[in-house]
Parts: sequence; C-alpha cells; structure tokens
Amino acid sequence: QVHLEESGGGLVQAGGSLRLSCAASDSFFSLPAMGWFRQGPGGQRDLVASITPGGQNYADFVQGRFTISKDSGKKTGYLQMNSLKPEDTGVYYCAVDSSWRPSTQWTNWEYWGQGTQVTVSS
Repeated sequence: QVHLEESGGGLVQAGGSLRLSCAASDSFFSLPAMGWFRQGPGGQRDLVASITPGGQNYADFVQGRFTISKDSGKKTGYLQMNSLKPEDTGVYYCAVDSSWRPSTQWTNWEYWGQGTQVTVSS
C-alpha cells in the first residue's frame, strides 16, 4: 500500500510554474505536519515548505514564490511553485510527521513519498 504518492513534476523553463501533489492515505493525511523537501545532486534534502495546523513555513530561497496547502476532502497536499529558477531543480519529496512542531532536518521526518523530479531549464 502506497501511503504518500507525489506527482506533478516535470521539465519547465525558468520563470514557469508547476504544481506538485501529494496524495496521502487517511492515516498519513491526518498527521499534523506535511512538508516538501528538495534533494539536489549532493544528496541532502532541504526543507522547502511545511504546513501544520498552526500555519505554513517556507525556506528563504522559496519565500514568495512557492505556496504549500492541503485539501482535506481529497486527502492531498500541494506545492504550487511559481517563478521557477534553474536552482530549483531536484527531486521533490513529500513527507509527513506526527510532530506539531516539525524539525527542519529531513532525517527527523517519519514518512516519505518516492519523490518526483523537477527540472528547470534556463
């Protein structure tokens, strides 16, 4: 059974937009924290955005360009990415966690999707 499944990645030109989706099972969607992480060539996963019942948080490098949201009716989370830059290229992962104050460190998040590739051409 797949508990978290990302979709929506692809190839886009700089300045363009993509919307990533994270379809979750009921139990995973009910966890308080959902986050999106980006993994670059070095292998490190950086937190891009997170959402909890207390609100949303964004990394400085996406502030004002990306928006994280959740649709409880569809049990799906989203990452709307606008004004994309070549440095946004990477594999984007959806993750969920049982913490109400989730860590910014990817190793502390509990459950992960398989990732979706985003490539931004210059």
